Amino acid sequence: MAILPLIYGPDEIFSKIAMPVKLVDNAIRSLVNDMFETMYHEHAIGMGANMVGILQRIVVIDLQENGTRKPYALINPEIIWHSDEIQKFNEASICFPGISAEITRPKAIRVSYLDCDGAPRGLEAEGYFSTVIQHEVDYLNGKIFLDYLSKMKKDMLLKKMKKNSSAPSSTSRP
Repeated sequence: MAILPLIYGPDEIFSKIAMPVKLVDNAIRSLVNDMFETMYHEHAIGMGANMVGILQRIVVIDLQENGTRKPYALINPEIIWHSDEIQKFNEASICFPGISAEITRPKAIRVSYLDCDGAPRGLEAEGYFSTVIQHEVDYLNGKIFLDYLSKMKKDMLLKKMKKNSSAPSSTSRP
C-alpha cells in the first residue's frame, strides 16, 4: 500500500466529472487500498479518487466511530434516492485545508455501487453518514462543498485558505 499525493484546491480536477470504472480488477482494488491508506494517513473520514488526481468513480469512507474502523469502498456510486427532510452539518475537506462551511443536504439517501469484487450493492444512510457519502460523491460529479455557498462566501473562504495554509495551491500529478 502507498500514500498517494493529495491535490489541493482550487484545482480544475475538482470541476471535472469522474469516469465510471469499467472493470473491478486487481489494479482497482490496489487503488482502493492506497486510497484507504492515504485517508487514514490524513486523518480523514472520506475521499474521492479525484482528490488524489484520479478521475475514476471511486469513494472510500470510514467514520471510525468510537475508534473502530468500518471501511466502505464504493465503486461507481450513484445516489438513487434522497429524502425530502434536510439537515445541516459543518463540512470540510483535506484538499481545502483550514476552512469549513455549514452545508444543507438531504438527511437520508440510498446509494447503488459496486464492491471490491465488482458485485452490485446498495446502501441506505442517514445523518452524518449520509452527508459524508453525498460530500464524496459530489467530488466525483465535479462539485465541492464550497459550491453550495454564495460566490462571495466561497471566495472569502478560498482566500482564507490560501492565506493560512502551508499547502501548495496545487500538486503535480504523477
